[in-house]
Amino acid sequence: MTNEFIALAVPALLLFSAIFILLFGLSSYYTKARGYYITLATLFVTLLISANALSEKHSVDLLPELFNSMVVYDTFSATFISLFLFGGFLTLAIAKSFIYNTTYFTFESFVLLLFSLFGMVVLSMSNELLTAFISLEIASMSVYILVGLNRNSLKASEAFFKYLLLGSFAASFYLLGMMLIYAQAKSTNLEVIAEYMLRTDLNSQLLVIAGGLLIMITILFKIAAVPFGAWVIDVYEGASLPITAYMAGIFKIAVFAFALRLFLGSYISLSDLYAPLILGASVVTMFGGSILAVIQTSVKKMLAASSVVHSGYILIAFAAAGSGTVSSSSAILFYLFAYFISAIGAFGVLSYISRGSEKVINFDDLNGLAATNPIIAASLTVFLLSLAGFPSTIGFIGKFYIFTSAIESGYTPFAIFGAVTAFISIYYYFKVIVHMYFEDSIHEKIDYGHKLSFSFIIVCSVIILWGGVGTTLLFNIPGIDELNQLSKYAIESLYLE
Repeated sequence: MTNEFIALAVPALLLFSAIFILLFGLSSYYTKARGYYITLATLFVTLLISANALSEKHSVDLLPELFNSMVVYDTFSATFISLFLFGGFLTLAIAKSFIYNTTYFTFESFVLLLFSLFGMVVLSMSNELLTAFISLEIASMSVYILVGLNRNSLKASEAFFKYLLLGSFAASFYLLGMMLIYAQAKSTNLEVIAEYMLRTDLNSQLLVIAGGLLIMITILFKIAAVPFGAWVIDVYEGASLPITAYMAGIFKIAVFAFALRLFLGSYISLSDLYAPLILGASVVTMFGGSILAVIQTSVKKMLAASSVVHSGYILIAFAAAGSGTVSSSSAILFYLFAYFISAIGAFGVLSYISRGSEKVINFDDLNGLAATNPIIAASLTVFLLSLAGFPSTIGFIGKFYIFTSAIESGYTPFAIFGAVTAFISIYYYFKVIVHMYFEDSIHEKIDYGHKLSFSFIIVCSVIILWGGVGTTLLFNIPGIDELNQLSKYAIESLYLE
């Protein structure tokens, strides 16, 4: 398969499947099981197709006569697209138990999931600001509606309205920033903007700089960075557990994909100017997220708050990546994978044991889970240890790369601060573990059913452990080194002609 075929086939299949399920859902032949498996099969097939483009560095200007260099397909976009599809597949597979036990997961939810993935796929390939904005809003609007799926829930309706209102407000900053950039650079194409930055002095770039700052505000909102992430607790709490996993583990990665292409490409010459702002945002985000996570009594809200802290870690490496070192940039990709597999697994366990219930899962509700459901408790423990950066997990390797890249770029104080907040995270993650293993059980063993959900929870936990210690045991099976090499290929492909 050629790279051009892959680049066109993946979004086309997602779009076709979304439209098909939309029409099929209106017929009498539709059942939830059929809609579920059509969506799952679509994600599996597109993932197999996308994975074919990960073996080498490449960069293709996709049909320039038709798209006028608005989209580019390279190893960078191929890597992120594979992550989106893999994450979507895992989320759906783990959420089967939850989906089958709820009435509000209708065919529209599968349509919206595919539309959001379509938007993310195009966003990762976007080489032009307007194309990026449209694809970002396609993904965002789909996620907004997914948040409010349960129309019988007041919290879901409130979360939908709040997310929609604040998200639309944040999008206006992007549009204003794009307008300022176009006014000075006379283009919204990222390559043209980069050329303009290289051939002009700083005094001739004031509008472009201001436009970049405004777009950065939109990005910081989307990744729930402090102080732009005030929405995250209420929205994550109101959304159903599978959608929360999807937002925390996949949608955030899509935003970082575009941010990396923009600021490591067009704005790389201004990295010294933006670095202090990004580092300041990272410190406030790590600190604010840690405080929020510590005070929560709901496990779901604690995980939501902790996701803010992880955005702060990535922002440290983001600032370090401006120095132009591939290792700093590839550390971001590695950490994004480590985080998303851990987050999807943790939220997935909660959705699995809730069995479609909207009841808030507090720490006390997990008392003695290890005694009655040891495998589920062990899996959740693995996910939490990875999120905390505990040795022998992929999360530890990810944090090691992040902090090492910061130190190499001269940001040692920020790496130390990140390590301190990582130690703080041990408190709120281990709080869950203590309740599962050292408190008396409050319920008997439960057969949760749906072995597909159970199986993929195990798969996620195995991936996390394999990413932490696997290659030290068996050298002939892909592990950390291969994933790290792929991350480097992805970053290097941004600079291919």
